[in-house]
Amino acid sequence: MNRQKTTATNLQHSIWKQMKNDWLLYAMLLPVLVWYLIFCYLPMGGVTLAFKNYRYDMGLWGSPWVGFEHFKTMFQDAEFWRAFKNTLIFSFGKLLFHFPVPIVVAILLNEIRHPRTKKFFQTVFTFPHFISWVVLSGILINMFASNGIVNQLFGVLGLPEVSPLVSLTSFRPFIWVSNIWKEFGWDSIIYMAALTGIDPQLYEAASIDGANRLQKMRHITWPGIRGTVCIMLILQIGGIMGGASFDQVFNLYSSPVYPVADIIDTYVFRQSFSVGTNFGYTTAIGLLKSLIGVIMITVANKVVTKAGEEGLY
Repeated sequence: MNRQKTTATNLQHSIWKQMKNDWLLYAMLLPVLVWYLIFCYLPMGGVTLAFKNYRYDMGLWGSPWVGFEHFKTMFQDAEFWRAFKNTLIFSFGKLLFHFPVPIVVAILLNEIRHPRTKKFFQTVFTFPHFISWVVLSGILINMFASNGIVNQLFGVLGLPEVSPLVSLTSFRPFIWVSNIWKEFGWDSIIYMAALTGIDPQLYEAASIDGANRLQKMRHITWPGIRGTVCIMLILQIGGIMGGASFDQVFNLYSSPVYPVADIIDTYVFRQSFSVGTNFGYTTAIGLLKSLIGVIMITVANKVVTKAGEEGLY
């Protein structure tokens, strides 16, 4: 017992000594901790709104409790279920169509031997990420709206006019494709970083053994980035209730495509600032969304670790 107590005391003394020696590093960490405390943890008190009937005159803590009343309303709301369904469709489409693209692009870029050519394509592919959805949506609307440049060109050529922005069948693919174009270059950076961690001697040894490029990609490159792919997959599944980007959908959708475009984020926004100010109801929707996200990321992490890969925890 005394030995354990002595060991614990020595450990505390060692930690304190290390902190004292590296106090400058810990001081640099302080602003980050304060930022997280103010902007990430303190706002969590607002979650109680999901169980309250918020009143401006009584404030957050004085508003009366209503239990699960907002959740009952939510489950009986047809518009909520429509937004829930659209969110899942956007998310699974993103997972199916967008997720593999950065991996393939990173592997192909890794095969380019000329450094300048490689940097050129990286720059071209990454550039759209730095254009905000507000600006990009304006460009896309000018191009693909009913009276946009594309339809004017179709009219000159005698072709039927189409606009994915007001089409119930084309709006979702338009969201997926535009999201892939904007983000695949940026997302591929993570896989490119993972590829730099592969020992070049493995490729040299494979070349000596007569392996071609495809065999090297299959037996060296893919195993080298598989762990990173699994981590990114877990994060993607964890954010499955995010659907498409709020900025993207909000700036591109309109009332004709609400049945296929309205996701939970846009629905909450309309409920909060356009339809009414029932903050308790919208907080309940946000809380449910977060709970589903936590469950999904836990399940995905469990499946990945069961498959023999390294998970998040």
